[in-house]
Amino acid sequence: MPNTNKGYGALSLVIGASGGIGSALLAQLQVDPRYARVLGLSRRSSPALDLLDEASIAAAASHVKTLLHDQSLTLALVVDATGMLHTATHQPEKSWAQLDATQMARAFAVNAIGPALLMKHFLPLLPAQGPACFATLSAKVGSIGDNRLGGWYSYRASKAALNQLVHTAAIELRRRAPQAICVAIHPGTVHSALSQPFAKTGLTVRQPEVAAAELLATLARLTPQDSGGFFSYDGEVLPW
Repeated sequence: MPNTNKGYGALSLVIGASGGIGSALLAQLQVDPRYARVLGLSRRSSPALDLLDEASIAAAASHVKTLLHDQSLTLALVVDATGMLHTATHQPEKSWAQLDATQMARAFAVNAIGPALLMKHFLPLLPAQGPACFATLSAKVGSIGDNRLGGWYSYRASKAALNQLVHTAAIELRRRAPQAICVAIHPGTVHSALSQPFAKTGLTVRQPEVAAAELLATLARLTPQDSGGFFSYDGEVLPW
């Protein structure tokens, strides 16, 4: 999303920049002439940002705010590329018999509460005037209307919660920054540690750099009327 505030450079920010999609997004934004500065944040960055630690999110947002002021930048794009489908000890549930309260809480903490806290601290940094975009990676399996196979309880439910949080935040954002966009976007199946255990014959698995290019192209086409929406990487509007 290009910046049109005369006299200011545009800053783009990737959160979760150490992951497969996040690092590909960061690499492509770094050579994008629309942005004067590109910043990647993760648990390994400086400052470090940990979705499970709100103090680290607040500190990272404060760092970005200072950067915007000191370098006369405007925050034009924020992409949240975080998410959790499985852990080393727990796979997505195939049945309600596999539901585990601790695992469910962690899925919601990473996939819904963490991004909500990102919106809490980073949406206020978007410019009140001019185009800007906050996008978070959701998942098509988080669609209630598209759920025909069942299973994957925690992941589906936490991504559905994320979609509601995005839609709600977009309503508030429109009141203070009418040209800004807040959306949830499905990246498709991307070759990464998250999807590797579930790759199967016939499933279209894209490389991170391909997915990143498609995601950025779709975000660039969105308008303020699309804010609060749920989209696929190719621009398709997904059902809630």
